[in-house]
Amino acid sequence: MNHAFRLDFKVRDYECDLQGIVNNAVYQNYLEHARHEFLLEKGVDFAALSRAGTNLVVVRAELDYKASLTSGDHFWIDLRLVPNGRLRFDFMQDIVRAHDEALCVRAKITGAAINARGRPFLPDEVTHLFSN
Repeated sequence: MNHAFRLDFKVRDYECDLQGIVNNAVYQNYLEHARHEFLLEKGVDFAALSRAGTNLVVVRAELDYKASLTSGDHFWIDLRLVPNGRLRFDFMQDIVRAHDEALCVRAKITGAAINARGRPFLPDEVTHLFSN
């Protein structure tokens, strides 16, 4: 994937299930953390937006599980942000295991912004990220 952002991680013991692999729900936590770090790096303070009445929300999550991560594995998440219509945007994210560069998860997380009145809109803070 041609990515705009990359974040490194390491699997912690408690993130694994009885099978000894990362539980499927944990991958969504990894993806969320990467999105928040991406926004911060680009100057978009997720918490400040919320305090100002703009809430960025996930409206759809598509995850394809390709390979498993296990305790102690180092991995990274590649991310790029693309527009999706007039009011939505997609975070295209890959989770890649470091030691063999195996694709573990491919995700498309669709987001939207909701203003203080509960109406969808696309804030400038997000649209300027499409060109970066």
